[in-house]
Amino acid sequence: MTAAVRCRGVAAAYNGVTVLDGVDLDVAPGEWVAVIGPNGAGKTTLLRAVTGLVAASGTVELQGRPVSSLRRRELAAAAALVPQTPVIPEGMTVFDYVLLGRTPYIPYWRSETVGDVDRVRHVLEDLDLAGFAGRAMGSMSGGERQRAILARALAQDAAVLVLDEPTTGLDLGHQQHVLELVDSMRHRHALAVLSALHDLTLAAQFADSVVLLSGGTVVASGRPDRVLTPQRLAAEFGSEVRVQRFGDGTMAIVPMRAGGRPGPEAGGAISRWTRRRGTRPRRR
Repeated sequence: MTAAVRCRGVAAAYNGVTVLDGVDLDVAPGEWVAVIGPNGAGKTTLLRAVTGLVAASGTVELQGRPVSSLRRRELAAAAALVPQTPVIPEGMTVFDYVLLGRTPYIPYWRSETVGDVDRVRHVLEDLDLAGFAGRAMGSMSGGERQRAILARALAQDAAVLVLDEPTTGLDLGHQQHVLELVDSMRHRHALAVLSALHDLTLAAQFADSVVLLSGGTVVASGRPDRVLTPQRLAAEFGSEVRVQRFGDGTMAIVPMRAGGRPGPEAGGAISRWTRRRGTRPRRR
């Protein structure tokens, strides 16, 4: 099976400073790979290289086609990017914003078709946003707005969904809701999901595999339970953590305070999180 995303020896630099150096990565159709690492590790640059927004050496392929050979519309049809801080035109409604996702399929100097409009309506219904279609994006709550941003990406009908910190600025409930939506969509449509995540517990809970970047290089990759060890996280993040493992195969990463004990709220937070997620087994 051809990988939906394939990177080999990917390198990139800004102003002569190396940001990525020899990165290898694969994402299969239907697989979720989370890129993790400390600030400045190169996570966002890697995602931008995959979507053709950053010049990079090495090999970057989407469904077997080199990114360097794809035109902008072809890239948009192949991979949908949800950036950390998307540009949202002032006053634009949810419907019109999601309709922007159909741009790769609308010829220059032409208007959207009935099929484009129907596709947007279908996506809005899927994400429980049909009732917000006429609302201005600026009037939405954080969780609602993030769903609309995800809806625009899904409207692109791309085989690869690239998410750069999709839970930034969201509370715990909205973080879970957005990622559950992504998880549902990738299983229903065999989407390849490549995401950058700061929250290591979320990465462990949702991703099939993780890629740990540090200083622009891959220091570890594989199943979350193999990569997210206390020793490795202490070495790369400079923070002592405890890895909590549960009977259903899920895990949580708990930062430790000085003296080797978690903060007073850690136990309650883990309990609330696992209650909300239930006992859904990990998908492999």
